[in-house]
Amino acid sequence: MVKHVILWKLKEDVTGEAKEKVLREMKENLEALVEKVPGLLNLSIVTKPLASSNADVMLDSTLESEDALKGYQSHPDHVAVANTYVRPFTEVRLCMDYEV
Repeated sequence: MVKHVILWKLKEDVTGEAKEKVLREMKENLEALVEKVPGLLNLSIVTKPLASSNADVMLDSTLESEDALKGYQSHPDHVAVANTYVRPFTEVRLCMDYEV
């Protein structure tokens, strides 16, 4: 199995009610990918970090294999969610993938 973990920092101009909407839509749409992407075993989104954090959102997912990760990254549903609900609102992305 493979863990795929991402940390995002939102753009500075994403604030207030708009921020709440962005976070809600990121969470709902990313977590819905579990039902759509083969090999994606689970995925959870954390949008309420402690004040000591320097990231706004964390994605924590488990996939069947490294090949499943490659398929996830190019899957049309994942690309659509990333292009619609994530990339337009984030300025920093850090990723770590590792075998478990």
